[in-house]
Amino acid sequence: MDQNLAIYNTLSREKEVFTPLIKGKVGMYVCGPTVYSNTHLGHARPAITFDLLFRFLLHKGFAVRYVRNITDVGHLEDATGEDRIQKKAKLEKLEPMEVVQKYMETFHRNMNELNVLPPSIEPRASGHIIEQQQLIEKILKNGYAYESEGSVYFDVDKYHTDYFYGKLSGRDLESLKTQTRQLEGQSQKKNPYDFALWKKASPEHLMHWPSAWSEGFPGWHLECSAMSTKYLGEQFDIHGGGMDLIFPHHECEIAQSTAALGKESVRYWMHNNMITIGGQKMARSLGNFITLDELFSGNHELLEKPYSPMTIRFFILQAHYRSTLDFSNEALQASEKGLNRLMNALKTIESLPVFDNPTVDISPLKEKCFAALNDDLNSPIAIAYLFEGVKIINALKEGKEKISASEKKKFTSFFKTVVFDILGLKEEKDSRQTDDSLLKELVDLLLTLRMKAKENKDWPTADTIRDHLNSLGIEVKDTKEGSEWSVK
Repeated sequence: MDQNLAIYNTLSREKEVFTPLIKGKVGMYVCGPTVYSNTHLGHARPAITFDLLFRFLLHKGFAVRYVRNITDVGHLEDATGEDRIQKKAKLEKLEPMEVVQKYMETFHRNMNELNVLPPSIEPRASGHIIEQQQLIEKILKNGYAYESEGSVYFDVDKYHTDYFYGKLSGRDLESLKTQTRQLEGQSQKKNPYDFALWKKASPEHLMHWPSAWSEGFPGWHLECSAMSTKYLGEQFDIHGGGMDLIFPHHECEIAQSTAALGKESVRYWMHNNMITIGGQKMARSLGNFITLDELFSGNHELLEKPYSPMTIRFFILQAHYRSTLDFSNEALQASEKGLNRLMNALKTIESLPVFDNPTVDISPLKEKCFAALNDDLNSPIAIAYLFEGVKIINALKEGKEKISASEKKKFTSFFKTVVFDILGLKEEKDSRQTDDSLLKELVDLLLTLRMKAKENKDWPTADTIRDHLNSLGIEVKDTKEGSEWSVK
């Protein structure tokens, strides 16, 4: 019997049993990247977190409409108030949309390498200017925004008297008065914490559109309110993103949608925690990031070696999505070894002999693994149960346990379903070898020479062959039937 999925709702600050708005269907919106530079390890975390959720919901039989946006206008620099894409366009002497295309293609390639499923819909902010203007008109009509010198601002005080600004993040207006950063246009606002719905473009601004208020561009927060409700309806199930988006981005989304529609759009807010490096959040703005291409190639001063896309995916899945995850070479190398153990076990299970008097029952392990996934996507606990399965597979291989044909079929199906379909891992060629068959022939030849050396009691030569293979990352085990080897 299938278990209920419980997810942690940032809004209620507790785990809740997930019940979709429409039975059997799920509407999910996740904030995607602002495409002005190469994708880094920090971007991989929300992508993999919500890919896991997407895959698990599909596994549970839901029809899922997954919307993940591309921000290509309106996301301003914290320090200067300049559009991030426009700033990069000036630096690279390109049109802003050339910058968008370049880094959007890199993002898609990296997502494919990480085996992240594409969303059902991937809207771009610049393609939904009309929808954003229509949303502004509704907010103005309902009295929660005001025009000032060609720009339109959200009236936080007015909204707060009728609703509650700060319910998601726990911020209060008094502290916001002193904490709000000083940006261009502050003098146009009634209060410093009012945020832009539409900004009048300065003459040098490259991206601008006509509107009833001015030639300008939309605010960053507006795009997600407009696009999520366009494709998922005025109310939908899940909105996801990184914890760094809780304030101001998602707080402003709640205010905008409520001010325009008279009700909140999102039922469950989900947020993944950050990847840190040396205890500090990894971010482009801090300059302490490692791009995914650098991780895959090993071409970065902090990297001891290249790491495969599946190693990166497994590294991220080994921590719960709501906990911080600190980068280190040691952690990545441990993930690499763990991933190899898992994949080797999957190969081994296919060749296990079957018996009429089995000692193994896979049902309890399967039940505990799925219980972990149903408990707010607890992937590290689910993976721990998979490694319990690896121990059982090794015991079966060594003849310490026995399995029936039907139980072996269940075991194989369970393992493949969780590893491939839900966790989204896949088999990779070992990056150290370009031809697996050549590797096998060479290692088998060396082991044959080692066996002959042992027959001749030439122990130094036998030990030298074993030790040299071990130094190359190939582990040799001597059994009663002969020598076995595996890539570490």
